[in-house]
Amino acid sequence: MRIVIAAIGKMRGGPEGALVDDYLSRSKAMGRRLGFGDVKLVEAEAPKALSGDALKQREGELLLKTAPDNARIIVLDERGENISSKKLARYMGEMRDQGAGDLVFMIGGADGHGPAVKARAARSISFGAATWPHMLVRAMLTEQIYRSMTILSGHPYHRS
Repeated sequence: MRIVIAAIGKMRGGPEGALVDDYLSRSKAMGRRLGFGDVKLVEAEAPKALSGDALKQREGELLLKTAPDNARIIVLDERGENISSKKLARYMGEMRDQGAGDLVFMIGGADGHGPAVKARAARSISFGAATWPHMLVRAMLTEQIYRSMTILSGHPYHRS
């Protein structure tokens, strides 16, 4: 099962970018041993001239282009389910074991996801009630993907 993080906006280096690169690298190495395929980040930038619903619609189109028709989509949304690392790991393991070809995590723009993305989502998750910078959310998500893989493998990285 391939894992894609599809995000609106471009990383511009810095500490968040270094964290994302580190956890993507770790996930790729660990994932190969667990039956996961590639793990990658795909970024898209919507035209700056758009705003409101038109912007959310265009961002949604860009995000959905990253997902094959049969992909399982998880959107990150402040109103999504606040799930534990173990629950995310179980879900990823179930998707892999059921033969899902692609698992796509989607991080929308500042105004969130439009209706087209929400309609395609198999699940909506949140990293809590706090508002997080979108670049930091990428680092948090890549860490959680890696943590999920360590949970599935019994690796001591996750100790609870």
